[in-house]
Amino acid sequence: MVFAIDEINRNPDLLPNITLGFQIYDSCGNPLLALQGTLWMLTGQRKHILNYSCLRAGLLAGIVGDAGSLCSIPMARVLGLYRHPQISYFSTSPVLSDRNQFPSFFRTIPSDDFQSRGLAQLVVHFNWTWVGILAEDNDYGRHGAEILQKELHKAGACVAFSENIILNRADRNAPHIVQIMRNSAAVAVVIFGLDSHLVPLFDEIVRQNMTGKTFIASEAWSTSALLSADKYLKILSGTIGLAIYSGEMPGFKEYVNNAHPSNFPDDNYIKTFWATAFGCRWQGPEVLPGSWDNNTKSCTGTERIDSINGIYNDVSRPRFTYNVYQAVSAISVALHDLNTCLTPGGPFYRGTCSSVLDFQPWHNPVSICTPSCPSGFRKAAKEGQPACCFSCIQCSPGEITNQSDSVDCFKCPWNQWPNAEQNQCILKPTEFLSFEESLGSSLTVVSFILAAVPIAILLLFIYYRNTPIVKANNRSLSYLLLFSLTLCFLCSVAFIGYPTEIKCLIRQVAFGISFALCISCILAKTITVVVAFNATKPNSDLRRWVGPQLSYSVIGGSTFIQVFLCASWLIISPPASEFNIQSQPGLIILQCNEGSPFAFWCMLGYLGLLASISFIVAFMARKLPDSFNEAKFITFSMLAFLSVWLSFIPAYLSTKGKYMVALESFAILSSSFSLVFCIFFPKCYIILLKPEMNKKESLMGREASHRIKIKDT
Repeated sequence: MVFAIDEINRNPDLLPNITLGFQIYDSCGNPLLALQGTLWMLTGQRKHILNYSCLRAGLLAGIVGDAGSLCSIPMARVLGLYRHPQISYFSTSPVLSDRNQFPSFFRTIPSDDFQSRGLAQLVVHFNWTWVGILAEDNDYGRHGAEILQKELHKAGACVAFSENIILNRADRNAPHIVQIMRNSAAVAVVIFGLDSHLVPLFDEIVRQNMTGKTFIASEAWSTSALLSADKYLKILSGTIGLAIYSGEMPGFKEYVNNAHPSNFPDDNYIKTFWATAFGCRWQGPEVLPGSWDNNTKSCTGTERIDSINGIYNDVSRPRFTYNVYQAVSAISVALHDLNTCLTPGGPFYRGTCSSVLDFQPWHNPVSICTPSCPSGFRKAAKEGQPACCFSCIQCSPGEITNQSDSVDCFKCPWNQWPNAEQNQCILKPTEFLSFEESLGSSLTVVSFILAAVPIAILLLFIYYRNTPIVKANNRSLSYLLLFSLTLCFLCSVAFIGYPTEIKCLIRQVAFGISFALCISCILAKTITVVVAFNATKPNSDLRRWVGPQLSYSVIGGSTFIQVFLCASWLIISPPASEFNIQSQPGLIILQCNEGSPFAFWCMLGYLGLLASISFIVAFMARKLPDSFNEAKFITFSMLAFLSVWLSFIPAYLSTKGKYMVALESFAILSSSFSLVFCIFFPKCYIILLKPEMNKKESLMGREASHRIKIKDT
């Protein structure tokens, strides 16, 4: 940079009577320091004052730098606020091409997009159709690998493997990567990465003595002196790649060889350079950075740079250096054009010009038909208009463009969705009814609490098992019904949490069989009442059906049909977990695909059939003159049960995502509780609060007692 400015100042034809000066600030590759240096340059003070300039002399014509994109991006956001020109010589991130986000950013190095396409063309040129890709796990590597894969697919080549070089691990994931390469038949391997980050990888390749691979290098390591060591020759022999353009700078070698600290007394950079190049140490109160000890020789200033032969004075193939030279030259040419501008031929309002000694940073040669299309839009040609005149059309839903003036939009991967500006693909949020969220945790707690209710009633019934109210209507059936109701409450928990394959297989089956067993018990209790009453009639054929075998036959037969339906469902078209990306755009719903909707509705319909039969039989038996008759309670329970599930069907069909699962879980809990409440709470009330009614005489009722009295008289 100093050489370029000195050359411009000595050129009488370029910016005559104007002298360029410079300031240098070392960001050390730290974005925070880069911002601090930017504000220092803008305000002219080490303690910067925002929106205020304290520059003592001259105008800030432009800023050259920073090197890495990580530092250039925050700099560009600040400098873009006031359109201060910024020219980077090594920032390759494609994001910086967006003129809407970074209106005053320029660079003298191509974007990574061009490199990725160039590497793809290089691979295709050699007819390599089976290629491996290694990339750093940062924006540079990930973006480069993504573009490369797309270009290779377009050309008909295939990617054998794509692995990340993990930077936060000391071994960079090298053992795993080498094993992948060893097991792959791909000979050509493209690598995106800095040379210093690749050392552990190539050390591991040397250690395992793996050969037979041809590496294709990105510009970040294709000309690396670090990887030119003898130990890598065997594995890197034949490596090809892309490199940054190297230009010529006449007079630069002589300038470097004639550099001396006495020419720059206030410049610590030249002193540090001198000490590093000659392995010496400057004497004096000021201690410069370095790893020198007391045995290090002192710098005398009589050393000659042209006497050494190494990286410190090798300017035969300048690459990054040449980019800096070009950046300074670009600024000088822009200032020269501004200096030679003549009104009314100027680029500003009504053809005016601006003075090179008094100009605003946003002063710039604009003459366009259509402004650039921002990211998120694509260019569309206007019929009958030249190519420079076009329309900007927003990308369709699900598509993005991440740079300005794109001709085409491209779709996001299936698990990603465009952001609001449609210039970046972001991961879609995933949704399922988890135990951690309030809805899922609430349903889980309620399920376990309600499951404890039939267990408590069962223990109560066992304790009072010899009382009339427990013995009424088949004590064993009551036990089995309470057990099945416990299962019904607990099966609702299977609908909550991550929908694994096992959970998807068992949850609907558990629900269907548990409820089939429950309703079969209720149906058996109702049929037992009807048969027992009619069997007391003279010459009744139903006498032989009176007994426990009838109840268990009803329960077994009814439950077996549901088991058969569920088993057929699991064999023919079993449920499975899936990622639903169709129901709600921008959201991935983790759900269970029921496999066969027909089987699901058959299972649910069979439960409805059992409940309907139980309701009809109980309704017909509600007025039978037997005080032990539960038909009235069963009628109410079945009415509540059917009401819940008839309301469930339209609500279920109109609900999506986790709320569909929550709705079914709620329907299971509410319908199960209605059965417990209607059938067992009246009995529990008598057992606990009205023990005097838990006697045979009390349960016989007034009508029966009256008949006995008349008979006795």
